[in-house]
Amino acid sequence: MGDDAGAVRSAVLSLHRTTGLPMVFGGAVAGQERFRITEMVGNTTDSLSGLLIKQGSGLGGKAMALGRPVWVSDYPHAATISHDYDGPVGREGLLSIVAVPVVVRRRVRGVLYGALREPLSLADRVIAAAVVTVRDLEQDLAVRDEADEALARGRHPGAGAGGVSAARWEEVRAVHAELRGLAEQVADPEVKARLLEASVRLAGANLDDVDRLPVRCDGPPPGPALSPRELDVLSYVAIGCTNAEVAQRLGLLPETVKSYLRSAMRKLGSHTRLEAVTAARRAGLLP
Repeated sequence: MGDDAGAVRSAVLSLHRTTGLPMVFGGAVAGQERFRITEMVGNTTDSLSGLLIKQGSGLGGKAMALGRPVWVSDYPHAATISHDYDGPVGREGLLSIVAVPVVVRRRVRGVLYGALREPLSLADRVIAAAVVTVRDLEQDLAVRDEADEALARGRHPGAGAGGVSAARWEEVRAVHAELRGLAEQVADPEVKARLLEASVRLAGANLDDVDRLPVRCDGPPPGPALSPRELDVLSYVAIGCTNAEVAQRLGLLPETVKSYLRSAMRKLGSHTRLEAVTAARRAGLLP
């Protein structure tokens, strides 16, 4: 699998930014039926750092066992959870907490928490924001899994016996994304046009694969008209970048990246990031 911990770190930062919660934390599953809290924003102590959470224990362990979000408004007195971690949670002063599991292919890959230091009910919008952040993270991990599996198979999906290896195709995709990113930084219109043309040629390099549309001789393949920025964002998503990583590479805000991605998904008739990448490849928009 890819770097789940890095993806969780980006999601924790995103959730803290979008909700303004005093503390957001979480961790990726590193062993069977357990995970360790490794990422924290807004903490005042190190009491939760490195804490090992077992499935079924505490709030996060319950979320992991159930595979769905759970929350309490007064952690020390909550009757619906076990209290294995009251000491560390109490030293941090957390009272109202939500825990959302990251589930990919029916397997929990991590848990994200948001917390207040007051015994107040978390607003619906806060819980909804936490769920949206986790859903985005799940799609990030799903795209990365697809790339890892293609590399493990040793060949690009759809390539024949004499096809190009999966490792080579991943390199082509990385170069394609880099070309589009560089084009946006170039002031010379002629050089920019040449870079974009090169990226288009790479995108169409495998159009005769069985999982793509047939090659057309009279123009570009039929498909949805994505804006240049939508295609820029999708090209980096296709190589496993999180929204935060795409934002850094393209000089955009993470919220702007999310907006472009959702617009591209809508145009491609896709409900997830993985579906959008697959549809764009079939339309010859991505290599």
